[in-house]
Amino acid sequence: MIDISPSVMQFLLAFIVAAPLLGAAAALLPAPPGLRGTGPDQAVLRHGVTVTGAILVAAIVLALGFDHDQPSRMQATTDISWIAALDVRIHLGVDGISLPLLVLTALLTFLCALYSYFKPPAGPSAKAFVALLLVLESGTLATFAVLDLLLFFLAFEMVLIPMYFLIARWGGAGRQAAAWKFILYTLLGSVVMLLGLLLVGLHAGTFDMVALATDNGRGLSSFVQITAVLAIGIGLAVKTPMWPFHSWLPDAHTAAPTVGSVLLAGVLLKMGTYGFVRIVLPIAPDGMRTFAPYLAALAVVGIIYGSLACLALARQGAGGDLKRLIAYSSVGHMGFVLLGIASMTPTGVNGALFANVAHGLITGLLFFLVGALKDRYGTADLDTLAGATGAALYGRAPRLGGLLAFAAVASLGLPGLAGFWGEMLAMFGAFDPAEGLSRPAFVTFTAIACFGTLLTAAYLLIVVRRVCMGAHPQHVTEPAEQREPLPELADVQGYELAAWTPLVALTVLAGLWPAVLLGLTDPAVQKLLAGGKS
Repeated sequence: MIDISPSVMQFLLAFIVAAPLLGAAAALLPAPPGLRGTGPDQAVLRHGVTVTGAILVAAIVLALGFDHDQPSRMQATTDISWIAALDVRIHLGVDGISLPLLVLTALLTFLCALYSYFKPPAGPSAKAFVALLLVLESGTLATFAVLDLLLFFLAFEMVLIPMYFLIARWGGAGRQAAAWKFILYTLLGSVVMLLGLLLVGLHAGTFDMVALATDNGRGLSSFVQITAVLAIGIGLAVKTPMWPFHSWLPDAHTAAPTVGSVLLAGVLLKMGTYGFVRIVLPIAPDGMRTFAPYLAALAVVGIIYGSLACLALARQGAGGDLKRLIAYSSVGHMGFVLLGIASMTPTGVNGALFANVAHGLITGLLFFLVGALKDRYGTADLDTLAGATGAALYGRAPRLGGLLAFAAVASLGLPGLAGFWGEMLAMFGAFDPAEGLSRPAFVTFTAIACFGTLLTAAYLLIVVRRVCMGAHPQHVTEPAEQREPLPELADVQGYELAAWTPLVALTVLAGLWPAVLLGLTDPAVQKLLAGGKS
């Protein structure tokens, strides 16, 4: 780690949040003549790579300058009065909970910009695409950096419009309906969430999240806490998404362009679970304790439901879409995150935060890979990919097949890879929940979640067998010597390798050395659950 002065750290965080907005405005301007390359589209796509690369570098420097001996302390803070009448402040800061998500967002957005430079999505305007991508990045980074409830809401909502247009203008079949469903669901949830945030702020006399977390609900009555948790929780549950508020997600993922799916799964879903940890747990603990069993019950329903939906899509003849299958898998994986949060224990919450990051890495990689398959085949239909003349990736594109198998076994939670630790810790936390929660109920939830891990392994291994190995011999009637040779299939290209390698490396690193992440989150979680006391 490096020694950086507080003022430079403060500047770095402000730069990380604000620079994407400035970059978005610059993307809409004409490119200088000397920087146009082969045309204006290439110039603006290069601009996107440059801006997101600068933000990633700033995020890495911020992480290196972060005081890892005190991860529970808010660092790189800015606190400026904005709306004095409401005591709303421009309050920024990072701790061990938000820093990993900040770096993950910067990394995934840069990789998406790099991928789009070499493989631009089919759509109307490269300028608009880059501008929307940068606005989306700014809103997501701000969500993880702001420490004021109203600023959190503004940042939380800021991502909706760019994601709507990314789906509606650059998506595939059914994109208009999927985009409308996405924005209507999330907006309706956000309206209810805003009421809950206002209820907390007005009753507590402040919107400052640090002060509210330190107070730990002591300034709020039980009725206010219960009402606030219900209202805020609904808005966060839609974004997570938690069953039964999940139905917008499969449509959005299926229709979205590749980079839209990567960012939606890798970053946007984390905003909901982050809100549960940063706002609901410390600010309204009594209300959270009331709803924790119901949250855990809905979480395990989501785990089983998501897995059964994936199994139904994976079977032969179902006409399942591989992007849709991975979207439903996200419902199950986020169920483990919510189960860990519902335990209200340091072990469970640490597991939830670890699973958040692991899911961002692994599912981001999966959507990149499925996007590459769709580019090569023109479809993500599983029956087409697994037919007698289908993918058979191990023989036709071994590197692509190997990466798909790696991402699948990482997603099912193979020990030694990132997906294992988060889900295991979340279940450990649920097995011995916080004081005041029913242990028999949570042990039952843990047992159901364990069964969900078996279902997860089943559908992912079916996908690997069908797509990577081709059709099962019993479904191929012609003798081998009479079959026509399969057409050539391009293996992993250089730009794809550049975009995917960091995700593979971090998935292995987090799996083999989980202390890197847990060393950041654990002290911050301990302080958060103790009411701001280290």
